[in-house]
Amino acid sequence: MNAPTPVDAGPAPLPPALLAALQAEFGARCSTALAVREQHGRDESVFDVPPPQAVVFAASEAEVARVVALCAAHRVPVIPYGAGSSLEGHLLAVQGGISLDLSRMDCILRVDAEDLTVTVQPGVTRKALNEALKHEGLFFPIDPGADASLGGMAATRASGTNAVRYGTMRENVLGLRFVSAAGEVLRCGSRAKKSSAGYDLKSLIVGSEGTLGVITELTVKVHPLPEAVSAAVCFFPGIDAAVRTAMQVIQIGVPIARCELLDVNAIKAVNAHDGLGLKEAPMLLMEFHGSAAGVAEQAATVQEVAADHGGDAFEWATTPEARTRLWTARHHAYLSGLQMRPGCRAVTTDTCVPISRLAENIQASVAEVEAAGLPYFIVGHVGDGNFHMAYLLDPARPEELATAERLSAQMVARAIALEGTCTGEHGIGLHKQRFLLDETGAEAVAAMRAVKQALDPLGILNPGKVFRCGASPYSRLKAVSDS
Repeated sequence: MNAPTPVDAGPAPLPPALLAALQAEFGARCSTALAVREQHGRDESVFDVPPPQAVVFAASEAEVARVVALCAAHRVPVIPYGAGSSLEGHLLAVQGGISLDLSRMDCILRVDAEDLTVTVQPGVTRKALNEALKHEGLFFPIDPGADASLGGMAATRASGTNAVRYGTMRENVLGLRFVSAAGEVLRCGSRAKKSSAGYDLKSLIVGSEGTLGVITELTVKVHPLPEAVSAAVCFFPGIDAAVRTAMQVIQIGVPIARCELLDVNAIKAVNAHDGLGLKEAPMLLMEFHGSAAGVAEQAATVQEVAADHGGDAFEWATTPEARTRLWTARHHAYLSGLQMRPGCRAVTTDTCVPISRLAENIQASVAEVEAAGLPYFIVGHVGDGNFHMAYLLDPARPEELATAERLSAQMVARAIALEGTCTGEHGIGLHKQRFLLDETGAEAVAAMRAVKQALDPLGILNPGKVFRCGASPYSRLKAVSDS
């Protein structure tokens, strides 16, 4: 089995009139340079797809609307691009076209501290936002690990390490503005905390992966910085004991802010990468927010639960420096894991199940990959039933890619059978299209297609993602997940 490659001759060249119009309006901000196109034509997925035919760097909502309108007039695909940190092929130009880079739209437009809301352009990254907010005594809690842009986080309905307490992007986006497939600017939602006004168009755009509109502005919830923050690590005799501890902590109602799992392979990787010297055993990395007394009470309860499951070496990190060191290592886990096998590529998959079924899902997934003999590591937001498996493979050995895709498919099928989902936060993109059908059924996918057809009748907005659309040969990838 070969790595995924496009078939046939590829998309038609860009219409000269479109390219001329873009170059006239954007000058050097419209690039056809190969290096720029290649930068915008790859992500962390296993798909190898030719780059977009041009890249346009937009600096305003009006410019986004103009690019989309021009592309619509010439029926050319347009793919929104943020920080380039997606994992499932979201930003790949599978039908050619224009990559629309929004990273220069990076202004914080409004901070309403009294209402606990912030309005930003889509290119603002989560780290930049939190750096600006800390002077107001506020923070934005959604933390997917990578320093992603808020526009991209909304488009993929990101969540991450704080979701167990603060929710996902869907719950934290109050309103947004977006450019439709016709090049029109629409707004939905508001700064109010709730609304019953019409269809919830905002929640349709959040998570649509750039297939229904290009997000140009977001109003999001922010939160007061907690009075006290404490982090702790605890090590367990096995991964099952760690997961069952996390399950019980949630089931008894401890308002834990973060509860992250690293398996022994991930621990070895971060030790080597960050020089932490952690015990090489499955570990929970936890964080508690609240008053000083509340944090102490939460931590004491969790320590008792962990002890009941064989947890030991409970260590505290109460200073900002110590907490930052641990969480930086957690956020580096993916890159650290890749270094376990130099030159490798990773097939990563995530699933999410009801918390009561999490141990079962992880145990079976570990047994399968151990039997297959493929290197791997696990990290997980186990407080909300979500975990990530990364299979490490030699790109020169197609049989390893086949094994990784088989294991991934088994893991996803099991999650769906356990009444979970094929993806907790990565999104569908290219990689999980057939699993969406398994999870929701043909009728639901048909309804989604009808929405896509209604909002993007020409099929120009990030085509080929979520479900395959259009007749371009680049929509028919030889994806190993279909083999």
